Amino acid sequence: MGPETLSHVLRQLPVPRDARLLVGPHTGDDAAVYLLDEETALIVTVDFFTPVVDDPYTFGQIAAANALSDVYAMGGRPLLCLNLVGFPACLPVEVLGEILRGGSDKVTEAGAILAGGHTLEDDEPKYGLAVAGTVHPQGLWRNSTARPGDVLILTKPLGTGVINTAAKADMAPPEVLAAAVALMRALNAASCQALQGVRVSACTDVTGFGLLGHAAEMAEASGVTLVLRAGTVPVLEGARDLAAMGMFPAGAYRNRDWLKGRLRVEGVDDTDLLILCDPQTSGGLLAAVPADQVELALARLRERGVPGTVIGEVLPRRQAVLELIP
Repeated sequence: MGPETLSHVLRQLPVPRDARLLVGPHTGDDAAVYLLDEETALIVTVDFFTPVVDDPYTFGQIAAANALSDVYAMGGRPLLCLNLVGFPACLPVEVLGEILRGGSDKVTEAGAILAGGHTLEDDEPKYGLAVAGTVHPQGLWRNSTARPGDVLILTKPLGTGVINTAAKADMAPPEVLAAAVALMRALNAASCQALQGVRVSACTDVTGFGLLGHAAEMAEASGVTLVLRAGTVPVLEGARDLAAMGMFPAGAYRNRDWLKGRLRVEGVDDTDLLILCDPQTSGGLLAAVPADQVELALARLRERGVPGTVIGEVLPRRQAVLELIP
């Protein structure tokens, strides 16, 4: 569901008011966070979707990594997971077994426990997880606390939406699709662990609303303007060629349309703009860190094999919440 439709629905719901609810729905953050005691806060999230690849085991891995990412985006550690499954009666049950095996293996890799779940019959396969994790309240990362002077770091390249769309049309070169699959099933655990060694002002992960959509949520929730340099944003090899052929999912256009009135664009063409609106599956973390912490953050990410990239900065609120420059 696109951000415009979702925000319209959520505006009609009552806003929960409880001092123990540290993060709720009003900032569009990645997960809910509930204070248990002075040392522990509970992170709760859920995510599931239809297949983005043909192989059921790989699909299970990707869907699980995507769901677990919300906990990492809050600076937390996943502990307990439940399967969420929709599955057609016409497909062999072995397919479901492979999906669940992929999810289980990814949860085990994350050091969490898979303790059951819920299934229903559906016209199209759907899979994901409900995830519970923990974080120290003083170490909690929010999307609403970016500050002027912070620098923006992205931990995974973009392009999975474009590549997945091309793959459905059998137009994605095998090596390009393989790189996208490897990226999508990679946990954000290493990024989270690396950034816990520095001061993080704010953080979110980049998923269905695209880089610009999630950046806009961070800017609006924080009361600042984010300036992103399109030329520095990493993109998977081959994704630009496919984008130039128009291989964008419908979500990229919905994300772009939602940004009208929020985004000022200068010197960036429509193809690059749409790449930055491309819905990502199991995308990276977008972190705002103080300027004096940038080199340490990048070094810690490199030590863990994560290609962190500086893509912009945080300014006091200006007319637009986002500014995109070359």
